[in-house]
Amino acid sequence: MTEILVSGAGIAGPALAQLLTRQGHSVTVVERAPLLRSAGYKVDVRGAATTVLHRLGVYDQARAADTGMRQITYVTKAGKPFAELPADLIMGRRGDDLEVMRGDLGRILHDAAGAEFVFGDSIAELHDGPDGVDVTFASGRTGRFGLVVGADGLHSATRRQVLGDVPLRHLGGYISIFSAPNSLGIDREEVMYSEPGRLTFAYAMDPAGPARIGMIFASDEPGLDRRDGKRLVAEAFAGGGWRTGEFLESMRAADDFYFDSLTQVDAPRWSSGRVVLLGDAAHCPAPSSGQGTSLALVGAWVLADELSRAGHAEAFATYEARMRPYVAKNMEFGRKMVKDMVPGGRLTIAFRNYGMRTLKFHPRKEQVIEKVLAPLREAANAITV
Repeated sequence: MTEILVSGAGIAGPALAQLLTRQGHSVTVVERAPLLRSAGYKVDVRGAATTVLHRLGVYDQARAADTGMRQITYVTKAGKPFAELPADLIMGRRGDDLEVMRGDLGRILHDAAGAEFVFGDSIAELHDGPDGVDVTFASGRTGRFGLVVGADGLHSATRRQVLGDVPLRHLGGYISIFSAPNSLGIDREEVMYSEPGRLTFAYAMDPAGPARIGMIFASDEPGLDRRDGKRLVAEAFAGGGWRTGEFLESMRAADDFYFDSLTQVDAPRWSSGRVVLLGDAAHCPAPSSGQGTSLALVGAWVLADELSRAGHAEAFATYEARMRPYVAKNMEFGRKMVKDMVPGGRLTIAFRNYGMRTLKFHPRKEQVIEKVLAPLREAANAITV
Protein backbone atom coordinates (compact mmCIF):
# COMPACT_ATOMS: atom_id res chain seq x y z
CA MET A 1 0.00 0.00 0.00
CA THR A 2 1.23 3.48 -0.89
CA GLU A 3 0.18 6.73 0.76
CA ILE A 4 -0.86 8.95 -2.17
CA LEU A 5 -1.78 12.63 -2.06
CA VAL A 6 -4.00 14.08 -4.80
CA SER A 7 -4.28 17.87 -5.08
CA GLY A 8 -7.63 18.91 -6.54
CA ALA A 9 -11.18 17.64 -5.99
CA GLY A 10 -12.60 18.57 -9.39
CA ILE A 11 -13.08 15.75 -11.90
CA ALA A 12 -9.68 14.11 -12.40
CA GLY A 13 -8.77 13.96 -8.71
CA PRO A 14 -11.84 12.06 -7.38
CA ALA A 15 -11.84 9.72 -10.40
CA LEU A 16 -8.20 8.80 -9.80
CA ALA A 17 -8.80 8.50 -6.06
CA GLN A 18 -11.44 5.83 -6.60
CA LEU A 19 -9.23 3.83 -8.94
CA LEU A 20 -6.20 3.98 -6.63
CA THR A 21 -8.29 3.11 -3.58
CA ARG A 22 -9.54 0.03 -5.43
CA GLN A 23 -5.89 -1.01 -5.85
CA GLY A 24 -5.41 -0.88 -2.09
CA HIS A 25 -3.62 2.46 -1.80
CA SER A 26 -4.41 5.01 0.90
CA VAL A 27 -5.50 8.18 -0.89
CA THR A 28 -5.96 11.69 0.48
CA VAL A 29 -7.47 14.40 -1.72
CA VAL A 30 -6.74 17.98 -0.69
CA GLU A 31 -8.82 20.83 -2.12
CA ARG A 32 -8.26 24.56 -1.71
CA ALA A 33 -12.01 25.35 -1.82
CA PRO A 34 -13.82 25.11 1.55
CA LEU A 35 -16.54 22.84 0.15
CA LEU A 36 -17.15 20.58 -2.81
CA ARG A 37 -18.00 22.93 -5.66
CA SER A 38 -21.64 22.61 -6.65
CA ALA A 39 -21.70 25.41 -9.22
CA GLY A 40 -20.22 25.38 -12.69
CA TYR A 41 -21.18 24.94 -16.29
CA LYS A 42 -22.34 21.98 -18.35
CA VAL A 43 -19.63 19.65 -19.58
CA ASP A 44 -19.50 16.91 -22.18
CA VAL A 45 -18.33 13.34 -21.70
CA ARG A 46 -17.68 11.65 -25.02
CA GLY A 47 -16.10 8.63 -26.60
CA ALA A 48 -13.42 6.90 -24.54
CA ALA A 49 -14.40 8.91 -21.44
CA THR A 50 -17.85 7.31 -21.31
CA THR A 51 -16.10 3.94 -21.08
CA VAL A 52 -14.25 5.24 -18.03
CA LEU A 53 -17.51 6.30 -16.36
CA HIS A 54 -18.84 2.78 -16.90
CA ARG A 55 -15.70 1.28 -15.35
CA LEU A 56 -15.95 3.64 -12.39
CA GLY A 57 -19.47 2.34 -11.86
CA VAL A 58 -21.05 5.80 -12.02
CA TYR A 59 -22.31 5.97 -15.59
CA ASP A 60 -25.97 5.40 -14.67
CA GLN A 61 -25.82 8.17 -12.06
CA ALA A 62 -24.23 10.52 -14.58
CA ARG A 63 -26.85 9.59 -17.19
CA ALA A 64 -29.60 10.37 -14.68
CA ALA A 65 -28.04 13.83 -14.20
CA ASP A 66 -27.83 14.54 -17.94
CA THR A 67 -29.00 18.05 -18.78
CA GLY A 68 -31.46 16.74 -21.32
CA MET A 69 -30.93 19.77 -23.55
CA ARG A 70 -33.48 19.74 -26.34
CA GLN A 71 -32.76 22.76 -28.46
CA ILE A 72 -30.26 25.46 -29.35
CA THR A 73 -31.83 28.73 -30.41
CA TYR A 74 -30.01 31.59 -32.16
CA VAL A 75 -31.46 35.09 -31.74
CA THR A 76 -31.06 38.56 -33.23
CA LYS A 77 -30.13 41.74 -31.38
CA ALA A 78 -33.83 42.24 -30.65
CA GLY A 79 -34.14 38.70 -29.29
CA LYS A 80 -36.04 37.30 -32.26
CA PRO A 81 -35.19 33.63 -32.96
CA PHE A 82 -33.85 33.00 -36.44
CA ALA A 83 -32.73 29.37 -36.06
CA GLU A 84 -33.93 26.59 -33.74
CA LEU A 85 -32.00 23.35 -33.99
CA PRO A 86 -32.04 20.06 -32.05
CA ALA A 87 -29.28 20.03 -29.43
CA ASP A 88 -28.27 16.43 -30.13
CA LEU A 89 -27.74 17.28 -33.80
CA ILE A 90 -25.62 20.39 -33.20
CA MET A 91 -23.61 19.04 -30.25
CA GLY A 92 -22.99 15.71 -31.92
CA ARG A 93 -23.98 13.45 -29.04
CA ARG A 94 -24.34 9.79 -29.87
CA GLY A 95 -24.48 6.48 -28.04
CA ASP A 96 -23.36 6.85 -24.43
CA ASP A 97 -22.23 10.49 -24.77
CA LEU A 98 -23.40 12.74 -21.94
CA GLU A 99 -23.84 16.40 -21.13
CA VAL A 100 -23.97 17.01 -17.38
CA MET A 101 -23.46 19.93 -15.02
CA ARG A 102 -19.89 19.97 -13.78
CA GLY A 103 -21.02 20.25 -10.17
CA ASP A 104 -23.25 17.19 -10.52
CA LEU A 105 -20.48 15.08 -12.04
CA GLY A 106 -18.01 16.25 -9.40
CA ARG A 107 -20.40 15.23 -6.62
CA ILE A 108 -21.00 11.81 -8.17
CA LEU A 109 -17.26 11.15 -8.45
CA HIS A 110 -16.59 12.48 -4.95
CA ASP A 111 -19.24 10.23 -3.39
CA ALA A 112 -17.85 7.15 -5.16
CA ALA A 113 -14.16 7.85 -4.45
CA GLY A 114 -13.80 6.08 -1.10
CA ALA A 115 -10.87 8.35 -0.21
CA GLU A 116 -10.22 10.94 2.49
CA PHE A 117 -11.05 14.49 1.38
CA VAL A 118 -9.57 17.55 3.09
CA PHE A 119 -11.20 20.83 2.07
CA GLY A 120 -9.99 24.35 2.73
CA ASP A 121 -6.30 23.45 2.45
CA SER A 122 -3.63 23.16 -0.22
CA ILE A 123 -0.03 22.22 -0.84
CA ALA A 124 2.38 25.00 0.15
CA GLU A 125 5.69 23.19 -0.34
CA LEU A 126 6.91 19.92 -1.83
CA HIS A 127 10.26 18.26 -1.16
CA ASP A 128 10.69 15.20 -3.34
CA GLY A 129 13.18 12.63 -2.04
CA PRO A 130 14.23 9.09 -2.89
CA ASP A 131 11.85 7.55 -0.36
CA GLY A 132 8.86 9.90 -0.49
CA VAL A 133 7.55 13.43 -0.86
CA ASP A 134 7.52 15.66 2.21
CA VAL A 135 4.57 18.04 1.99
CA THR A 136 3.84 21.20 3.94
CA PHE A 137 0.26 22.38 3.64
CA ALA A 138 -1.03 25.94 3.74
CA SER A 139 -2.65 25.13 7.07
CA GLY A 140 0.78 24.39 8.54
CA ARG A 141 0.33 20.64 8.89
CA THR A 142 2.87 18.31 7.27
CA GLY A 143 2.94 14.81 5.86
CA ARG A 144 4.99 12.34 3.87
CA PHE A 145 3.54 10.58 0.84
CA GLY A 146 4.81 7.95 -1.54
CA LEU A 147 3.37 9.81 -4.54
CA VAL A 148 1.78 13.20 -5.17
CA VAL A 149 -0.66 13.89 -8.02
CA GLY A 150 -1.32 17.45 -9.16
CA ALA A 151 -4.90 17.54 -10.47
CA ASP A 152 -5.34 21.18 -9.53
CA GLY A 153 -6.35 22.66 -12.86
CA LEU A 154 -5.18 25.14 -15.46
CA HIS A 155 -3.40 27.36 -12.92
CA SER A 156 -1.88 24.39 -11.09
CA ALA A 157 0.29 25.31 -8.11
CA THR A 158 1.69 21.78 -8.15
CA ARG A 159 2.88 22.27 -11.72
CA ARG A 160 4.67 25.48 -10.80
CA GLN A 161 6.43 23.80 -7.88
CA VAL A 162 7.80 20.88 -9.89
CA LEU A 163 8.19 22.36 -13.39
CA GLY A 164 8.40 26.11 -12.81
CA ASP A 165 6.44 28.53 -14.97
CA VAL A 166 5.10 26.66 -18.00
CA PRO A 167 4.05 29.06 -20.80
CA LEU A 168 0.32 29.14 -21.47
CA ARG A 169 -1.06 29.44 -25.00
CA HIS A 170 -3.57 32.29 -25.05
CA LEU A 171 -6.27 31.62 -27.67
CA GLY A 172 -7.54 35.18 -27.97
CA GLY A 173 -10.46 35.44 -25.58
CA TYR A 174 -11.94 35.28 -22.09
CA ILE A 175 -14.98 33.44 -20.76
CA SER A 176 -17.28 34.13 -17.82
CA ILE A 177 -20.13 31.98 -16.51
CA PHE A 178 -22.57 32.73 -13.69
CA SER A 179 -26.09 32.04 -12.48
CA ALA A 180 -29.00 34.41 -13.05
CA PRO A 181 -32.80 34.37 -12.81
CA ASN A 182 -34.36 32.47 -15.69
CA SER A 183 -36.15 35.52 -17.07
CA LEU A 184 -36.30 33.86 -20.49
CA GLY A 185 -38.33 30.95 -19.12
CA ILE A 186 -36.18 28.50 -21.05
CA ASP A 187 -36.53 24.77 -20.43
CA ARG A 188 -33.69 22.47 -21.50
CA GLU A 189 -32.76 25.04 -24.10
CA GLU A 190 -29.68 27.12 -24.88
CA VAL A 191 -30.06 30.57 -26.46
CA MET A 192 -27.13 32.21 -28.25
CA TYR A 193 -26.45 35.74 -29.46
CA SER A 194 -23.33 36.96 -31.29
CA GLU A 195 -21.82 40.35 -31.99
CA PRO A 196 -18.34 41.08 -33.39
CA GLY A 197 -15.91 39.87 -30.75
CA ARG A 198 -18.67 38.99 -28.25
CA LEU A 199 -20.80 35.91 -27.60
CA THR A 200 -23.59 35.70 -25.03
CA PHE A 201 -25.47 32.52 -24.23
CA ALA A 202 -28.01 31.38 -21.67
CA TYR A 203 -29.25 27.91 -20.79
CA ALA A 204 -31.44 26.27 -18.19
CA MET A 205 -32.76 22.81 -17.45
CA ASP A 206 -35.89 23.96 -15.61
CA PRO A 207 -38.03 27.06 -16.26
CA ALA A 208 -38.55 27.37 -12.49
CA GLY A 209 -34.82 27.19 -11.71
CA PRO A 210 -31.90 29.52 -12.40
CA ALA A 211 -30.26 30.00 -15.77
CA ARG A 212 -26.54 29.85 -16.47
CA ILE A 213 -25.21 32.81 -18.43
CA GLY A 214 -22.01 32.70 -20.46
CA MET A 215 -20.27 35.77 -21.85
CA ILE A 216 -17.17 35.40 -24.02
CA PHE A 217 -15.17 38.27 -25.49
CA ALA A 218 -12.17 38.54 -27.76
CA SER A 219 -8.90 39.90 -26.43
CA ASP A 220 -5.35 39.39 -27.64
CA GLU A 221 -4.01 40.46 -24.26
CA PRO A 222 -2.99 37.44 -22.16
CA GLY A 223 -2.91 37.40 -18.41
CA LEU A 224 -5.79 39.72 -17.54
CA ASP A 225 -6.39 39.65 -13.79
CA ARG A 226 -9.03 37.03 -13.02
CA ARG A 227 -9.81 38.80 -9.75
CA ASP A 228 -11.05 41.77 -11.79
CA GLY A 229 -13.28 39.63 -13.99
CA LYS A 230 -16.62 41.32 -13.34
CA ARG A 231 -15.26 44.74 -14.29
CA LEU A 232 -13.58 43.35 -17.40
CA VAL A 233 -16.77 41.63 -18.56
CA ALA A 234 -18.88 44.71 -17.87
CA GLU A 235 -16.53 46.86 -19.95
CA ALA A 236 -16.28 44.34 -22.78
CA PHE A 237 -20.08 43.98 -23.09
CA ALA A 238 -21.12 47.59 -22.51
CA GLY A 239 -23.82 48.54 -25.02
CA GLY A 240 -24.43 44.97 -26.14
CA GLY A 241 -27.70 43.86 -27.69
CA TRP A 242 -30.32 41.28 -26.71
CA ARG A 243 -30.45 40.86 -22.89
CA THR A 244 -26.84 41.88 -22.31
CA GLY A 245 -27.62 44.72 -19.90
CA GLU A 246 -29.94 42.53 -17.84
CA PHE A 247 -27.31 39.78 -17.65
CA LEU A 248 -24.63 42.22 -16.55
CA GLU A 249 -26.85 43.32 -13.68
CA SER A 250 -27.25 39.69 -12.60
CA MET A 251 -23.51 39.16 -12.92
CA ARG A 252 -22.77 41.91 -10.40
CA ALA A 253 -24.78 40.06 -7.75
CA ALA A 254 -23.70 36.54 -8.70
CA ASP A 255 -21.82 34.60 -6.01
CA ASP A 256 -20.78 31.80 -8.39
CA PHE A 257 -19.04 33.99 -10.96
CA TYR A 258 -16.34 32.23 -12.98
CA PHE A 259 -13.85 34.07 -15.19
CA ASP A 260 -10.78 32.85 -17.03
CA SER A 261 -8.91 33.06 -20.29
CA LEU A 262 -9.43 30.75 -23.23
CA THR A 263 -6.06 29.14 -22.72
CA GLN A 264 -4.23 25.94 -23.46
CA VAL A 265 -1.46 24.47 -21.36
CA ASP A 266 0.72 21.68 -22.67
CA ALA A 267 3.41 20.98 -20.11
CA PRO A 268 6.71 19.77 -21.63
CA ARG A 269 6.61 16.81 -19.24
CA TRP A 270 4.00 15.59 -16.82
CA SER A 271 6.08 14.23 -13.98
CA SER A 272 9.15 14.87 -11.89
CA GLY A 273 10.37 12.23 -9.46
CA ARG A 274 7.42 11.09 -7.38
CA VAL A 275 5.10 13.93 -8.50
CA VAL A 276 2.84 13.61 -11.56
CA LEU A 277 0.34 15.96 -13.22
CA LEU A 278 -3.17 15.00 -14.31
CA GLY A 279 -5.98 16.68 -16.25
CA ASP A 280 -5.82 20.41 -16.96
CA ALA A 281 -2.70 20.74 -14.83
CA ALA A 282 -0.83 18.74 -17.48
CA HIS A 283 -2.81 19.42 -20.65
CA CYS A 284 -5.68 21.89 -20.70
CA PRO A 285 -7.33 21.95 -24.17
CA ALA A 286 -9.33 25.13 -23.31
CA PRO A 287 -13.14 25.33 -22.93
CA SER A 288 -13.42 25.69 -26.70
CA SER A 289 -12.70 21.97 -27.14
CA GLY A 290 -15.49 20.69 -24.90
CA GLN A 291 -13.09 17.85 -24.11
CA GLY A 292 -11.41 18.88 -20.87
CA THR A 293 -13.62 16.66 -18.72
CA SER A 294 -13.11 13.69 -21.01
CA LEU A 295 -9.33 14.16 -20.95
CA ALA A 296 -9.42 14.29 -17.15
CA LEU A 297 -11.40 11.04 -16.87
CA VAL A 298 -9.33 9.15 -19.42
CA GLY A 299 -6.09 10.43 -17.89
CA ALA A 300 -7.16 9.18 -14.46
CA TRP A 301 -7.88 5.74 -15.88
CA VAL A 302 -4.59 5.49 -17.79
CA LEU A 303 -2.50 6.73 -14.85
CA ALA A 304 -4.11 4.28 -12.44
CA ASP A 305 -3.77 1.48 -14.98
CA GLU A 306 -0.05 2.09 -15.38
CA LEU A 307 0.51 2.37 -11.62
CA SER A 308 -1.10 -1.07 -11.26
CA ARG A 309 1.52 -2.52 -13.62
CA ALA A 310 4.81 -0.91 -12.65
CA GLY A 311 6.72 1.30 -10.24
CA HIS A 312 6.07 5.01 -10.36
CA ALA A 313 8.96 5.99 -12.67
CA GLU A 314 7.99 3.55 -15.40
CA ALA A 315 4.27 4.10 -14.83
CA PHE A 316 4.55 7.88 -15.17
CA ALA A 317 6.53 7.57 -18.41
CA THR A 318 4.12 5.07 -19.96
CA TYR A 319 1.08 7.08 -18.83
CA GLU A 320 2.43 10.12 -20.66
CA ALA A 321 3.37 8.13 -23.76
CA ARG A 322 -0.13 6.64 -23.98
CA MET A 323 -1.90 9.93 -23.44
CA ARG A 324 0.16 12.28 -25.62
CA PRO A 325 -1.40 11.39 -29.03
CA TYR A 326 -4.92 11.61 -27.57
CA VAL A 327 -4.15 14.95 -25.95
CA ALA A 328 -2.63 16.31 -29.18
CA LYS A 329 -5.81 15.53 -31.13
CA ASN A 330 -7.93 17.34 -28.57
CA MET A 331 -5.58 20.32 -28.38
CA GLU A 332 -5.86 20.70 -32.14
CA PHE A 333 -9.65 20.55 -31.98
CA GLY A 334 -9.70 23.13 -29.17
CA ARG A 335 -7.75 25.62 -31.26
CA LYS A 336 -10.12 25.07 -34.17
CA MET A 337 -13.29 25.54 -32.12
CA VAL A 338 -12.18 28.74 -30.41
CA LYS A 339 -13.12 30.58 -33.62
CA ASP A 340 -16.75 29.65 -32.97
CA MET A 341 -16.63 30.73 -29.34
CA VAL A 342 -15.02 34.09 -30.09
CA PRO A 343 -17.03 35.56 -32.99
CA GLY A 344 -15.20 37.47 -35.72
CA GLY A 345 -16.45 40.45 -37.71
CA ARG A 346 -19.93 41.19 -38.99
CA LEU A 347 -19.45 39.31 -42.28
CA THR A 348 -18.22 36.20 -40.47
CA ILE A 349 -21.20 36.28 -38.12
CA ALA A 350 -23.63 36.94 -40.97
CA PHE A 351 -22.25 34.00 -42.93
CA ARG A 352 -22.52 31.68 -39.93
CA ASN A 353 -26.03 32.90 -39.08
CA TYR A 354 -27.14 32.29 -42.66
CA GLY A 355 -25.85 28.74 -42.40
CA MET A 356 -27.73 28.16 -39.15
CA ARG A 357 -30.92 29.74 -40.53
CA THR A 358 -30.96 27.55 -43.64
CA LEU A 359 -29.60 24.33 -42.17
CA LYS A 360 -33.03 22.94 -41.27
CA PHE A 361 -34.00 23.13 -44.95
CA HIS A 362 -30.92 21.27 -46.16
CA PRO A 363 -31.92 17.85 -47.55
CA ARG A 364 -28.80 16.26 -46.02
CA LYS A 365 -28.39 18.29 -42.86
CA GLU A 366 -27.37 15.25 -40.81
CA GLN A 367 -24.50 14.55 -43.21
CA VAL A 368 -23.46 18.21 -43.15
CA ILE A 369 -23.29 18.26 -39.36
CA GLU A 370 -21.54 14.89 -39.29
CA LYS A 371 -18.78 16.26 -41.53
CA VAL A 372 -18.33 19.29 -39.28
CA LEU A 373 -18.19 17.11 -36.16
CA ALA A 374 -15.89 14.43 -37.60
CA PRO A 375 -12.74 15.99 -36.03
CA LEU A 376 -14.48 15.98 -32.62
CA ARG A 377 -15.43 12.32 -32.92
CA GLU A 378 -11.88 11.48 -33.96
CA ALA A 379 -10.45 13.39 -31.00
CA ALA A 380 -12.89 11.85 -28.51
CA ASN A 381 -11.95 8.33 -29.58
CA ALA A 382 -8.23 8.80 -30.21
CA ILE A 383 -7.28 6.38 -27.42
CA THR A 384 -8.23 2.90 -26.30
CA VAL A 385 -8.88 2.39 -22.58
